[in-house]
Amino acid sequence: MSHAKGDRVERELVNRLDGAGFAVMRAPASGSATERELPDVLAGNGDTFYAIEAKSSSGNPIYLTGEEVEALVFFARNFGAKPRIGVRFDREDWYFFHPGDCYVTDGGNYRVKKETALSDGIDFDELTGQTSRTQLDEYED
Repeated sequence: MSHAKGDRVERELVNRLDGAGFAVMRAPASGSATERELPDVLAGNGDTFYAIEAKSSSGNPIYLTGEEVEALVFFARNFGAKPRIGVRFDREDWYFFHPGDCYVTDGGNYRVKKETALSDGIDFDELTGQTSRTQLDEYED
């Protein structure tokens, strides 16, 4: 993803989270401006706090290095936030994953395919508490 596109989608996510009532900030040039690895976005609403690594793609699978994910989890744990990987494919909404729910390649990288995001990801409304997902096995007759 180009820096311009990455900046644009990160700003889009920040604006959406702000609109959903979260206090939110984007880490400027996360990953390159400092020796410390920072998540792309920090967001909280007083009850829930997220450290988010945001990625976008035109349709190809999205990959994150093992180091990126380890840094996200480390930061989130120390900060008291929930680590999330946010992915956005062109012409689709945002979908979110806990790093432990992502596919890990043989090389130790993390991968999210578009079809996986659409079928298994948490959508924006669920992430922000505006809706919740009920599984069929949660219904009792």
